[in-house]
Amino acid sequence: MTPLLALRNVNKTFSGLRAVANVSFEMASSNIVALIGPNGAGKTTLFNMIAGAVRPDLGTIHFNGIRIDGLRADQVCAVGIGRTFQIVQPFAGLSVLDNVIVGALRHAGKLREARIRAEAILDTLALGAQRELAAAHLSLPERKRLEVARALATQPKLLLLDEVLAGLRPTECDHMVKVLQAINQRDGIAILLIEHVMRAVMALAQQVVVLHHGEVIAQGAPDEISRNPAVIESYLGADSEL
Repeated sequence: MTPLLALRNVNKTFSGLRAVANVSFEMASSNIVALIGPNGAGKTTLFNMIAGAVRPDLGTIHFNGIRIDGLRADQVCAVGIGRTFQIVQPFAGLSVLDNVIVGALRHAGKLREARIRAEAILDTLALGAQRELAAAHLSLPERKRLEVARALATQPKLLLLDEVLAGLRPTECDHMVKVLQAINQRDGIAILLIEHVMRAVMALAQQVVVLHHGEVIAQGAPDEISRNPAVIESYLGADSEL
């Protein structure tokens, strides 16, 4: 069976600094995969290459059997990949609803259709009550949810989530985990997430890929990764629990 996403020997160097080196992994349709590793390991650079913001120097990226590593970001979005950003930057002067409508217009034929889809997504993300509020007035947890809502509005088959749980309190984190599980299980949307909240990684991911100095040092099920000596030494620490 053709994997949903397949990276083969992907490399990226910036001004002589190797950010990503020979990264290869696959993920299947409807799976949740976590990409973990220390700060500076190359995780966001890898996201940027998948999303079309940066081109790899070497290697290939295929999505649904289509090679996408030469496509622009808007073309990658069009084939079915949506993404969030670590630093959330909504259209601050627009309402919460209008922020999501912008994404929904990617596929909607009419504004009314985009509005209906946007309202449904906001309800899923528990933002329905804030729909007319300017995005600038949202709290951090609400802005994180809005970032996910905007990406979902583009109707992705694969959702790239860059630290959407960072800065959230435990109860907020648990709520977001449940939302992401529902999006995955109900809608069949695959999720590739960068995350440092290991409790959430354990709850969400079927597969974990670990980067260190731009290289994959381990990949497998969460319980397997939590016992991997190289991962413990380079990232988790001897007293950590995944």
